[in-house]
Parts: sequence; C-alpha cells; structure tokens
Amino acid sequence: MKKTWRDMTNSETTIVMDETKNLTHGGGSSRMPSQSAVQTTEGENVDCIQILATIASILLMILTFPIAIFMVFKVVQEYERSVIFRMGRLRSGGARGPGVFFVLPCIDNYCKVDLRTVSFDVPPQEVLTKDSVTVSVDAVVYYRINDPLKAVVQVANYSHSTRLLAATTLRNVLGTRNLSELLTEREAISHTMQVSLDEATDPWGVKVERVEIKDVSLPQSLQRAMAAEAEAAREARAKVIAAEGELKSSRALKSASEVLSESPAALQLRYLQTLTHISAEKNSTIIFPLPMDLIRPFMNLPQENQS
Repeated sequence: MKKTWRDMTNSETTIVMDETKNLTHGGGSSRMPSQSAVQTTEGENVDCIQILATIASILLMILTFPIAIFMVFKVVQEYERSVIFRMGRLRSGGARGPGVFFVLPCIDNYCKVDLRTVSFDVPPQEVLTKDSVTVSVDAVVYYRINDPLKAVVQVANYSHSTRLLAATTLRNVLGTRNLSELLTEREAISHTMQVSLDEATDPWGVKVERVEIKDVSLPQSLQRAMAAEAEAAREARAKVIAAEGELKSSRALKSASEVLSESPAALQLRYLQTLTHISAEKNSTIIFPLPMDLIRPFMNLPQENQS
C-alpha cells in the first residue's frame, strides 16, 4: 500500500514538471501563442487590407476613367526622381524616373527629389580661433542628392539639416586653426570641411561636392594693427633694399675710379660725356674747365716748327 502511494506521487510530480517545462520553453503553444505567430497574423491582415484597398482604388479609377486618367499618370523630369509610398509602405523597385509612372488614387502618394547640384550660403559665423581672435566667417556649400530613397526616408528635411550641419562644422573646423592659417590656408580648410560634411550627410543620401570660404571679417582694431605691422615690415624691407643698393653702387664707383686713375684719357672722355649730358638737359651757358691734357699737344707744335 505504501509502495503504491509513492508511485502515484512520483507520477503526478513528473507530470507537473513536464507541463511547467513545456510552458517555459514554448511547448504550450495551444494556450499561449508565440510572437512570430502574432506578427504573421498581423502581416496577413495588412496584406489583405492592402489588396482590398488596391481593388477598390482600381474600381474607383475605372468608374471615373475620363477624369482619373489625369490623376494616375505622373511625369518626372530627367533631373528628378520620385519615391512612391503605397498605404505608408515604400514600394519595391526603388525611385521612379525619369519619364512617366503610374499611381493609384487614394492609396499611393509620392515625393519628388531633385538630383541637381544645389548651393546655399552659410550665414556669417562668429568664430573664436585657436589664438583667441574673434572673426566672422561665411561660406558657400554645393551638394546634391546621391540616394533619393535615403533622402526621403532617413531624414525629415535634408536641405534644412544640411544647412544646420554646415554652420556647425564651419565653427568646429575654424576653432582649431590660428588666424594666420585662416587667412592663408583657405583651400585646406575648405577641403577639411567638405570631407567632414560628406561623411556626416552620407546616411541621408546627400553628397557634398564642394565647400568654399567666401569672406573673413576681422575687427577694426585688429585690421589697423595688421595694417601698421605690414607697413612697418614694408618700410624695413625698403631700407634694407636701399642700403644694399648703396653698397653695390659704392663698390661700382670704387672700381670705376680705379679704372679711370689708370688711364688719363678715359678721365678726359668722362669729362666730355658729362658736358654732353648737361648741355642736352638744360639750354644754358655752362663754363666748364678745359683740361690741360687736351691742349698740351697743340702747345708743343710751335716749338717743333721752329726746330
């Protein structure tokens, strides 16, 4: 009698444990439906609703055929693409265009995307450079849509988002540069901004093609200081150049004097050349001492004749 009671107790315990294990591991599917089954049921319901709505839309189009023909056919240009949604879902096949495409009334809506390059001005940004100078910088950005699906689905307004990101990137990039680098390395700064913007906007389907810095506005006090510094540098350079010229001219005069001292005739020719220049410049009477070396041969002629 005791053995029978133990056997019954063990068998009941085994049954309870098996049921608990089945419920834990999903074995009791008849009592508690799984998540995949719920999703499958919802998907089938959505598909049925979409099919019914499509049939109703086609019937409506047939009933209003003369008028509906102007509503169901859409045209996109060569530089445009159209992203179509049917009952809120993106249609397969990607973006439509260029050319004519077909939409069903009441259940289809579409969004056109322009693929041409668009430019916009970045408003002037007050930037504090690395050497603690406040400047105002504005730029221009050129971009185009590379993936129409991402531009419509991944971001709410790609144009507004790109403009805000360009202004933020401009401040971040210029904040890491000195004033001298900002004034002399504009091309490198523009390239850095273009790469940074292109990486940030790639998930949106936007391709940033070019970034150009338009103007750098400096404070008036800083402009006066830089002008004074540049003027002082130019004056110092002019003095150095003048001193170098004087040194070269003095060396040339020294060489010329040594040559003239070796040849008296050359010195007399220099006198005559100087007289010619003076008479050509001013029409006036000039008393010029005649060197004795020129008339000395003529003074010896009478003595030679007497002999």
